[in-house]
Amino acid sequence: MSRSEIVVHPTATVHPRAQIEAGVSIGPYSVIDEGVSIGKNTRIQAHVFITGKTEIGKECSFSPFSSIGTEPQDVTYKGEKTRIKIGDRNIFREFITVNRGTAKGRGETVVGDRNYFMAYSHIAHDCVVGNETIFINGATLGGHVVIEDFVTISAFSGIHQFCAIGKYAYIGGYSVITQDILPFSLVAGSRPPILYGLNAVGLRRRGFSRERMKELRAMYKIIFHSDLNTDQAVEKIQKDFSPGEDRDEIIRFIQSSKRGILKKTAEKWDIDSE
Repeated sequence: MSRSEIVVHPTATVHPRAQIEAGVSIGPYSVIDEGVSIGKNTRIQAHVFITGKTEIGKECSFSPFSSIGTEPQDVTYKGEKTRIKIGDRNIFREFITVNRGTAKGRGETVVGDRNYFMAYSHIAHDCVVGNETIFINGATLGGHVVIEDFVTISAFSGIHQFCAIGKYAYIGGYSVITQDILPFSLVAGSRPPILYGLNAVGLRRRGFSRERMKELRAMYKIIFHSDLNTDQAVEKIQKDFSPGEDRDEIIRFIQSSKRGILKKTAEKWDIDSE
């Protein structure tokens, strides 16, 4: 196939008003409905269903039995015209489900760029997923969840509706998250989930220096290992640390939190030993 060609398998069904750009391939028995737009060089494998007002960027990949753009799983949904917007170079593996937004929410479900969604992951209505995240098999988002850049959600973990997961956070397998998770955190478990400190391995892999991680640990000590409440901890961080990317990110996240940040920590957590 040349990059300028659009290849549609004879058994696939593509609505005549779907917008398909150059280089797209659509495999056997896939269905592309009216209102769908697919960007350049995206690959749709066999048995993929894409419907609704769904905008897909370039160079994405959809594995068999993905279902994208279906109605939100919300009993109040009455057929309002809502949508999904998906960025570039995302990988959707087998049996992925992504629901479009609701009129009472933001009206759209949004996925950024270069994300990897492993088999059986689910993105519910009105969610916002950032860039370069990883959803491991069976990771599930309730409605209205925000997943910021560089987050990893491990296998069979569930994120409660309206929660937010901050940048660079790592959620361990089989976790149930019911509060907002601070950026840079390592969290695992359920009833309740527990904070185990910084996502040190992930941060090192992303190129964080020793000095940068040392400063993050110092801020974490104020938030989690002092007698200050959250508002007092923010005030102390603002006073003790100069403005900078990480400091400002932590403060922004705390101040915008709607469900409150998770503060339950492991009993034997020694932040200095990470």
